[in-house]
Amino acid sequence: MSDTTKMQVRLAIRDALAEEMRRDQAVFLMGEEVGLYKGAYKVSQGLLDEFGEQRVIDTPITEYGFAGIGVGAALAGLRPVVEFMTFNFAMQAIDHIVNSAAKTLYMSGGALHCPIVFRGPNGVPRGVAAQHSQCFASWYAHVPGLKVVAPYTSTETKGLLKAAIRDDNPVVFLEHEVLYGLEFGMHEDTELMPLDRAIIMREGIDVTITAFSISVMHALEVAEILHENHGISAEVINLISLRPIDKNTIVNSVKKTGRIVNIEEGWSSCGIGSEIISIVTDGAFDYLDAEPLRITSADVPMPYSKKLEDLALPNADAIVDRILRMCGRR
Repeated sequence: MSDTTKMQVRLAIRDALAEEMRRDQAVFLMGEEVGLYKGAYKVSQGLLDEFGEQRVIDTPITEYGFAGIGVGAALAGLRPVVEFMTFNFAMQAIDHIVNSAAKTLYMSGGALHCPIVFRGPNGVPRGVAAQHSQCFASWYAHVPGLKVVAPYTSTETKGLLKAAIRDDNPVVFLEHEVLYGLEFGMHEDTELMPLDRAIIMREGIDVTITAFSISVMHALEVAEILHENHGISAEVINLISLRPIDKNTIVNSVKKTGRIVNIEEGWSSCGIGSEIISIVTDGAFDYLDAEPLRITSADVPMPYSKKLEDLALPNADAIVDRILRMCGRR
């Protein structure tokens, strides 16, 4: 593979899992339909054939049960990767994630590590109604003891998942169903990526736009429209890590641009955008030339109707309009 080779996000996840399972016999995958069905989104295709049913484990439909088994296995020295068919279903297992995995290192005085990855699609996959269309990023980012990442490209996804599997503490790995089939350029040898760094996807001088997961795609689209149609230079930061957040990259960018906009699929109340604004007002308040903006989904359960769903989600035209107002162009 070369730098220009394209790879789907789902295949980047598959390759990361396979490489880490080959490298370390303690790594195993468990979840609903990860084996015989090759994954609900075909993320684990080929893994059962290579590693067998002892390391690629199909579970019953009981998130509370298999997440608990995963935590126990991690405490016993294995490195489980627990797949949730969607993080909407992970609510069934949140006690294990928050009260067991996240807190054990602290409560054991540093004696017990819990090297486990909880992964699966998060956010709005489109057309599946309110109970399956939620972004849980701020939920998990709120919890001490967890690391939380939400990648965008194939390279990020592979490098971060490999690093998450090797980490000695629990990592919540938030994917996005809409991104699974998208192709991005892949490096031949994707190296481990740090679990605490943001990436500047596009440099600019007039406004900083922060985003994560699929919202990075919207941020890049908006930045291009602003540049082409309005002569506004937007700097786009792919947050990637939601706990811990890369404060320095955000603050340094705002010191340059004087404006901050956060885009996310979650709701505004207590969202990631709230934390971004707090970081900016703490670290770059005197540099701000305009009120910070949070652009989120509407504060309603996600509608099933496509027209209503489109209205509830952030869209490029509405984002551009709000940024133009921020910059005094409207």
